[in-house]
Amino acid sequence: MSYVTDTMSNLIHQTAFFNLTWGNYLMILVACVFLYLAIAKGFEPLLLVPIAFGMLLVNIYPDIMINPEDASNGVGGLLHYFYILDEWSILPSLIFMGVGAMTDFGPLIANPKSFLLGAAAQLGIYAAYFLAIFLGFNGKAAAAISIIGGADGPTSIFLAGKLGQTTLMGPIAVAAYSYMSLVPIIQPPIMKLFTTEEERKIKMEQLRPVSQLEKILFPIVITIVVCLILPTTAPLVGMLMLGNLFRESGVVKQLTETASNALMYIVVILLGTSVGASTSAEAFLNVSTLKIVVLGLIAFAFGTMGGVLLGKLMCKLSGGKINPLIGSAGVSAVPMAARVAQKVGAEADPTNFLLMHAMGPNVAGVIGTAVAAGTFMAIFGV
Repeated sequence: MSYVTDTMSNLIHQTAFFNLTWGNYLMILVACVFLYLAIAKGFEPLLLVPIAFGMLLVNIYPDIMINPEDASNGVGGLLHYFYILDEWSILPSLIFMGVGAMTDFGPLIANPKSFLLGAAAQLGIYAAYFLAIFLGFNGKAAAAISIIGGADGPTSIFLAGKLGQTTLMGPIAVAAYSYMSLVPIIQPPIMKLFTTEEERKIKMEQLRPVSQLEKILFPIVITIVVCLILPTTAPLVGMLMLGNLFRESGVVKQLTETASNALMYIVVILLGTSVGASTSAEAFLNVSTLKIVVLGLIAFAFGTMGGVLLGKLMCKLSGGKINPLIGSAGVSAVPMAARVAQKVGAEADPTNFLLMHAMGPNVAGVIGTAVAAGTFMAIFGV
């Protein structure tokens, strides 16, 4: 009888109920909220579903992220090995290749002024950097945190790994991907605050046609120029442009399809679940994480504001030919930020079509965020 009792007692105490803290339950609740936003509201489900599920798993069974050195059998948790690929910058670089293969750079080539809007939207990165230092973070940590302002999850993970800020990588990545997913909620109020209804109604002229030769030369030229100036950006900019060259060259259809579909989705699963699994209650519920989340929101808001304000200036200088809303797409949440610019413009005038115009700053923002990351790496000698 005692054998049966002891066995039942052991089984009961092996359940998660006896091992979880209030923090674990709180993070499980947060994961459920993320799943609701992704599934019911459609907020970037490709990102939020794996992130939220990774968050759910690690707070029910923390050993799924255990380091081999801490495991009794010397074998690490499943998601620990996924996470190593984040730390080694492998998954972020592959994400960039997939983005390049999926994205048409034509609007940026047709309107090179879009580069200015993409650059202006990086204002949030540098504002967050100095604010993070003011709040007590060291230079490398502040740089890693500030990249959240570019609304670029892969670059945030990449820079945090390169600067040795692996302890902050989880909160940084979750904040970056969360704000990317919440672009349709965060950006519109800022866009409307800094523009008038008349400005939002501005219709832009149709973009000029871009030749196939231009599309082929663009990724090659950008890679040469950017990587010569900032060689540290090669993993991100190089993979982004390689993916785009697959797309535009027209001779490697199989590689384009693989990079933009099968490989991209595999990487999203690995990266999303591992990022979510970095948010155990012990690692996530602390003052530093709260500061990172707040700094990320401030950075994102400043980035949106910077793009819109330069858009207003360009509107006046062009005699009202540029709609300032497209400046908000200078953050690198591709293509969500461009879609938000289109939506806000259509609310003012249903016949207004800004999507293709907004894609120019959107693509420029991806390049701009990678350049900002490379600049920080150069500053710190990485």
